[in-house]
Amino acid sequence: MSSDDEQPKEPADGGPEQLALIRETVRRAHVPKAKPRTWRGAPLAKDRPIARVMVDKGVLHLDRLWDYAVPEELDEAAQPGVRVRVRFGAGSHQVRGGRREGGGLIDGFLVERLAESDYTGPLAALAHVVSPEPVLSPGMLDLARAVADRYAGSLADILQLAVPPRNGKAEARPSPDPLPPPPAPEPGPWERYGHGPAFLSSLAAGRTPRAVWTALPGPHWPDELARAVAATLASGRGALVVVPDGRRAARVDEALTALLGPGRHALLTADSGPQKRYGEWLAVRRGSVRAVVGTRAAMFAPVRDLGLVAVWDDGDASHSDDHAPFPHVREVLELRSAHDDCAFLLGGTGCTVEAAQLVESGWARPLVADRARVRAAAPLVRTVGDHDLARDEAARAARLPSLAWQTVREGLREGPVLVQVPRRGYAPRLACERCRTPARCRHCAGPLEARDERELHCVWCGTAENDWHCAECGSVRLRARIVGARRTAEELGRAFPAVPVRTSGRDHVLDTVPGRPALVVSTPGAEPVAEGGYAAALLLDGWAMLTRPDLRAGEEALRRWIAAASLVRGQDEGGTVVVVAEPTLRPVQALVRWDPVGHALRELAERAELRFPPVSRMAEVTGRPEAVAEFLAAAELPPPTEVLGPVPLPVTEPGRGPRRPGDPPVGERWERALLRVPPGSGSALAAALKTAQVARLARGGTDAVRLRVDPPDIG
Repeated sequence: MSSDDEQPKEPADGGPEQLALIRETVRRAHVPKAKPRTWRGAPLAKDRPIARVMVDKGVLHLDRLWDYAVPEELDEAAQPGVRVRVRFGAGSHQVRGGRREGGGLIDGFLVERLAESDYTGPLAALAHVVSPEPVLSPGMLDLARAVADRYAGSLADILQLAVPPRNGKAEARPSPDPLPPPPAPEPGPWERYGHGPAFLSSLAAGRTPRAVWTALPGPHWPDELARAVAATLASGRGALVVVPDGRRAARVDEALTALLGPGRHALLTADSGPQKRYGEWLAVRRGSVRAVVGTRAAMFAPVRDLGLVAVWDDGDASHSDDHAPFPHVREVLELRSAHDDCAFLLGGTGCTVEAAQLVESGWARPLVADRARVRAAAPLVRTVGDHDLARDEAARAARLPSLAWQTVREGLREGPVLVQVPRRGYAPRLACERCRTPARCRHCAGPLEARDERELHCVWCGTAENDWHCAECGSVRLRARIVGARRTAEELGRAFPAVPVRTSGRDHVLDTVPGRPALVVSTPGAEPVAEGGYAAALLLDGWAMLTRPDLRAGEEALRRWIAAASLVRGQDEGGTVVVVAEPTLRPVQALVRWDPVGHALRELAERAELRFPPVSRMAEVTGRPEAVAEFLAAAELPPPTEVLGPVPLPVTEPGRGPRRPGDPPVGERWERALLRVPPGSGSALAAALKTAQVARLARGGTDAVRLRVDPPDIG
């Protein structure tokens, strides 16, 4: 008898029952609910079986909500606002058992649950609920949609900026219980401003004032911002403050902690790390914390019962996002102020043209100090122009006139001295000493440079230039267009050998420096705060910032000068600032008078005359010449649109990479067209550009055409 004919022996202890249990377990393992990839054959949720999902596809022609079926097993977890995983990209032929299958797994947000879908074909099922934590509220979704529409972008791109990546450890940790509202703060340094105490009282009373605040120079602005936040918290509402960088966020964080104690606000910066930052963000979303201080991404922070949005130094380039559709913090917070009906505060030691327009239009009120307080708080500003340099030949060659040397010597007796240099590094670009025409290569017209003070050569083709002369005036003498911070530090170190020299720039930024005598050489925006303030400051190569081919050159130069000069002690304490720039120029005069508001108002009047932003709305279209021409021909632009250009863009130099996001790739020739519309037509222009881009992508357009609404610089 073969072994196949043998009957199996029953186990001694309950054998048949154990086998039956095993068979039943195997059967249950094959129930469709164990197939989360497609949920084929699984029953759907009985109540609202349709989920409307925003998939994480930042492509304009896919910028819409998509319907998915909700399996019964995911019914409880699949609530509006949660993160989900879905199948995307399956064709209509990939249908099995009444469900669409196939496609790749991508992330998304469940926006709402519906009883029926307006799509009549078969639906794919939700693949997975990533987390039951609702991270997208209806209010935040509406704000993201408004921002996307304003900048002709996709909702998915905005949500990537608004909702940080998930961190499981942070999500599993409970948030602390919310603290009761603090008492309303005393005005403190706000008493220096005419309507400062009234502004704080209005916030504490639950009202929604809107103000443009020109802060006095000195170290008090973080405390002033902290008091505005505290007044808002006292009314039982939340507050949001956005600053350009982590160093300034840390100063406001320190001021808030000193005023209110720990646990009342969250700090949202990239320096915190993903886990800590996501944990802080969750505490804000859950309502445990009602105040937020952070950098650019914090503009979308989900603060509950928002009562105040504030932005500091709105002219800083860090407030403009580097990724499409390039939203600006100031504009987003203006939208939030209107959307959430909350107070708005735009502050800075300078004043942008956009801030001046908010006041001129009546949308916001000015918060300024009287002239007597301004003169007392600001340092003495002295100028050195070309006429003075011409009479001081030795100083002209070294870029530091006698007045600057004297100011440095006197300042070092009292404390540290700040030296602002417009660029970092060592190797400068060169220009004619007499007429300042840029030095160009005779072979390819590329810029010439002399690294480490060696012979001239072309940056583009590398050709040596042994017999250069200026094509405009015939001069054979060169000067550095902008000498870098490192070389300036070396020159000052040789001139003052007994004084320590410290540098602060992009590669190594100092937060603070002691109040002892020292020379601090810094690039704009990287100036460290000195204990007790700087005794003096030198603002070098002012002409280099003022002659940039950009509409905002004067405004930006004045903003950088005032930001640096605000770190210097006031006139009463002997603080002095020397700016090396032509004294008759408007930004230089505004610095001498310490009148950033007046400068902004005059700039606004001129731009209104020329119909330039912010009086008009503009959009930028860039790409290969044929692609830009095809796009403009196909776009149905609103009737008042005026097309400026196209004009060729500078070719990106090999080995250096694009100067800023949106610049042409290395070696490619691109063109740019500017589209201008009058006030009130900006939304129509953005919608037309988005429609044209969607149509182009749907047709399979291969050449990139980049859109940017309200570009920060237009040349």
